[in-house]
Amino acid sequence: MHTRATRRQLIKLAGATTLAAAMAGALRAEGIAVQTGLKAPQSDIPFALSTPMHVGEAALRVRDLPKLKAYYQAMLGLEVISERADQVTLGAGGMALLHLLSRPDAAIEGQNQAGLYHIAFLMPTRRDLASWLVHVARTEVPLVGFADHSVSEAVYLADPEGNGLEVYSDRSKDGWRWSEGRVTMGTNELNIDDIIIKTGVRTDRDDYTIAPAGLSIGHMHLRVGALETARAFYRAGVGMDVTAGSDERGASFLSSGGYHHHLGTNVWQSRDAGQRDDKATGLDWFSLRITDGSLLDGQRQRLAEAGYRLTEIEGGIEAVDPWGTRVRLFRA
Repeated sequence: MHTRATRRQLIKLAGATTLAAAMAGALRAEGIAVQTGLKAPQSDIPFALSTPMHVGEAALRVRDLPKLKAYYQAMLGLEVISERADQVTLGAGGMALLHLLSRPDAAIEGQNQAGLYHIAFLMPTRRDLASWLVHVARTEVPLVGFADHSVSEAVYLADPEGNGLEVYSDRSKDGWRWSEGRVTMGTNELNIDDIIIKTGVRTDRDDYTIAPAGLSIGHMHLRVGALETARAFYRAGVGMDVTAGSDERGASFLSSGGYHHHLGTNVWQSRDAGQRDDKATGLDWFSLRITDGSLLDGQRQRLAEAGYRLTEIEGGIEAVDPWGTRVRLFRA
């Protein structure tokens, strides 16, 4: 019989004894040290999806398809959109978000190689995040840690094959702090009590049975071999703006239309990494949805002129980044 889901349970799931230790786990997941920062007002505006380009879907190569399918259904409440023997597409509200591609003989991609750092699932509201927190506490889903990033409130996990995950909700963009085109993303303790109490979510029962219809992938975070090379592709080629990070910090964060970040890249474990093994597990591709056809035409031209490998696909193009991750650019 389940007991009330409490902050203590959530901290324990993160393998910690205190909230500060759990936050440290989240900071390790982001490769950064503990800092202090100002809190920003809370809001549930899904700004990430209103920009000229935003993340659409992602595909993972997995060894144990049934196990990974069950994990994402149980942990996040994703529904089956389509299914065949070698692939399952999962999503929310009838919209595809995650494709699991069966590769039973694949080697596990190493953490020192380029590839996926984490997929970040954006909850449409803070209340949805609270409801999900009660769910993972009551179903004892292992967590990595928690963090308040000022612009967002985040929880970190890893799936059974080691793919990094983040589940978060954004604060109102009106409370984000910008200076000279850079946004401040703090690294503070996540106030779980505030999330639960102020949203009015009950902790004595699990009401999170299925992912909310507005669930989306808010951003992708990648391991890369060199930040300058990554910026040449994602900023100069794809057309995103750098919003945070530095070479000294070992990470760059990029976005479209003033979002805090649609893409993170880091070299914390993967500096000087070469080409990815396309037969190993991990990220196969992710997509960006483009609201303006002229923007897509510009991306096609810039990427082609820079010599990146491009393939025409239905509704857009597929480009291959310098380490072999495929990025699908679609007209929204």
